[in-house]
Amino acid sequence: MAPPRPRWRTQAWRLVLLLAVSLLALQLFFVARIALMRWMDPQSTTFQRSEAWRIVTDKGRLPWRQAWVPAARISPHLQRAVIASEDAGFADHGGVEWEAIEAAWQKNQRAEQRAEQQASRRAGNASRRPQAPKVVGGSTITQQLAKNLFLSGERTVPRKVQEYVLTLALEGLVGKARILEIYLNSVEWGEGVFGAQAAAQHYYRVDASRLGPEAASRLAVMLPAPKRFEKLPGSAYLGARAATISARMGGVELP
Repeated sequence: MAPPRPRWRTQAWRLVLLLAVSLLALQLFFVARIALMRWMDPQSTTFQRSEAWRIVTDKGRLPWRQAWVPAARISPHLQRAVIASEDAGFADHGGVEWEAIEAAWQKNQRAEQRAEQQASRRAGNASRRPQAPKVVGGSTITQQLAKNLFLSGERTVPRKVQEYVLTLALEGLVGKARILEIYLNSVEWGEGVFGAQAAAQHYYRVDASRLGPEAASRLAVMLPAPKRFEKLPGSAYLGARAATISARMGGVELP
């Protein structure tokens, strides 16, 4: 007769099973919500809710601009500009561009090494604070949407794995055209400014459908750091980068 299994081992297996079932249930919940987005517009994203809380906490009020519009009411110039600026291979990739991620990782590693070298040279000068290295991402539009819809901004391996799972679900269940539509209606374009319609009205006092190539390219360039560029509309970098994006827009294929 086999000896009885130790109680602690039985409890450990039960805990593992419970965690596995909980993780599976969470994935099914995410997949169900993503499937509904094929037909239903999301009311808000996790990032928007966190921003709303931050703004209310900091300012005691909520200056908020967002108005959902269908893709047909978003200027094709803006759609092309955003793809050219954020994800040139959007129409072709499966949601993740591994080469871009590898290139971003290598660039971040070099930046971190430079920061460490600068810190060692400044070790004797306590009055000068070392500058943190700039982190460069290699995320596609689909990955950015997955993160904004459901996840926090923390940089951990489990969160990144979850982002990949959600990205594949978006690509498989929603499709490119709808992904771009949701992204353009929910992405941040300034302090409390979300979506193409709100951005067009806030910066140019026009409907999103009436944005021309120049305005569209400038809005697209703002996306990596909208709060910063909102305060620097005349930035030389913004103008130069917008000109580059404008030149690339003609070769962009819309989904």
